[in-house]
Amino acid sequence: MDEVQFYKGRVALNCLTNSVRNAREILEAADGHVVVGILSANYPDIASAVKDMEIYQKAVDNNISVGLGAGNPNQWRAVAEISSQIIPKHINQTFTATGFTRGKTGEGPFLNAMVAPCGRPGYVRISTGPVSGKLEPVIAPVAAAIAMAKEQGADSLKYFPMGGLKVRDELTEVAKACADADFGLEPTGGITTENFGEILQIVLDAGVSKIIPHVYSSIIDQETGDTRIEDVRKLYTIITELVK
Repeated sequence: MDEVQFYKGRVALNCLTNSVRNAREILEAADGHVVVGILSANYPDIASAVKDMEIYQKAVDNNISVGLGAGNPNQWRAVAEISSQIIPKHINQTFTATGFTRGKTGEGPFLNAMVAPCGRPGYVRISTGPVSGKLEPVIAPVAAAIAMAKEQGADSLKYFPMGGLKVRDELTEVAKACADADFGLEPTGGITTENFGEILQIVLDAGVSKIIPHVYSSIIDQETGDTRIEDVRKLYTIITELVK
């Protein structure tokens, strides 16, 4: 099966790339336990995105993650259409477009459903679409959100934007609910090499089966746009130390 490679079956990284060379280096630094993020928002149309992402697929054995672009809900259809043509290993999607995307891709890609913190432990905001996101927030118990995500064919909740450890109590409850439901969790937003270990430990302690932390801007070289390989190595070392 063409699946995401989780370290000891539990954890895989998600890091952005800006070139095939950088993508290959990221994959090597994490010993294959990573998907490299390529953002749909960086392309003017579906055709150019598909053409470019196919090059990445061949270069890194399809270890790519099709992204929205900073959680941009307006990219939901682009993500679905691109993914239906290339069938990546990993897909990021708004909660509201998860079912549409699974219908387009079929079984196979590891698909997340994006939910957001809401300031209330045990609950999440599920109105993460381009229209619903502008209205009064729709807040749901985490267990209900997970059940709905499962019904749409999702494999995990993407929890964004966390702001690092600012929502520690909420993250803890989300992680417990994911563990109880045997559902994946993808902590995203404000994760750095400094707080990565603590965030990962919270999710591991809860017993979550599949974890994909997204570590993006904090490890990108601002001059070159590359993800810093030494930082990927640091993150991977932390994973190997914490995952027993």
